[in-house]
Amino acid sequence: MLDKRMTEDEVVAQLADGMTLGIGGWASRRKPMSLVRAIARSKLRDLTVVSYAGADVGLLCALGKVKKVIFAFASLDSIALEPHFRAARQSGAIEAEEYDEGMLQWGLYAAACRLPFLPTRAGLGSDVFGRTSRIRTVRSPYDDGQELIAMPAITLDAAIIHMHCADKAGNGQCLGPDLYFDDLFCMAAKRRYMSCEKLVETSELSAQGPVQTLRIQRMFVDGVVHAPFGAHFTECPPYYQRDETFQKLYAATAKDKAALAQFVERYVLPNSAQAYREAVNAR
Repeated sequence: MLDKRMTEDEVVAQLADGMTLGIGGWASRRKPMSLVRAIARSKLRDLTVVSYAGADVGLLCALGKVKKVIFAFASLDSIALEPHFRAARQSGAIEAEEYDEGMLQWGLYAAACRLPFLPTRAGLGSDVFGRTSRIRTVRSPYDDGQELIAMPAITLDAAIIHMHCADKAGNGQCLGPDLYFDDLFCMAAKRRYMSCEKLVETSELSAQGPVQTLRIQRMFVDGVVHAPFGAHFTECPPYYQRDETFQKLYAATAKDKAALAQFVERYVLPNSAQAYREAVNAR
């Protein structure tokens, strides 16, 4: 099997301005934050980000990396609305394409299946038609004749996700309560990069958890980054919970440019896991 180990900066070197980037996780849960920070300190610009959004989208918006966000919500869970996303959207700094949660899932699934769209009832009766010009309807060709939403495929140039364990070939293991849609992000993308808390031998994956936890297949992964504490400050149970104190510190920077600059210098610019951990511990 191929050795796909990379660093965060090596992943970023394979990305380009204007790409459509999918980011796994959910709100403030198991986000690939070490990879997000690497993108934040890079020169990348004009990204279209697809996400069940949290601090991943907020931080990239705050630092001017994002042109457009395709999303279902933007939340930090215990803070209902991601404050940097709110500021970017209210100021018109980004374009926004908003879907129902199920519609976003179906768009990723259509891309994973290499289909132009998939029919769904999600979004029917909502104002999604007035807010998202891409949406069309389709009528069932069978006797029922139902009118359904034709959810267009959301094809990604690249995707980044964070798992609990992985091997160097790209097999990923989720030991938390929910995979969310990280597998769909990988299958919908042309290039896929996975960070992980633990990098183990393939033979050791079964010792970490039952076979049902092996949810990311190596054929859908192009790079593996060993990133202990790599989801911080979002949660990554059972390894660690969300750092609520740090999250409040981050959220407060949305109203203070000087505080944001200080936050970036202290917690985003350090380009190693050890340096970041030391900065967090020093706080």
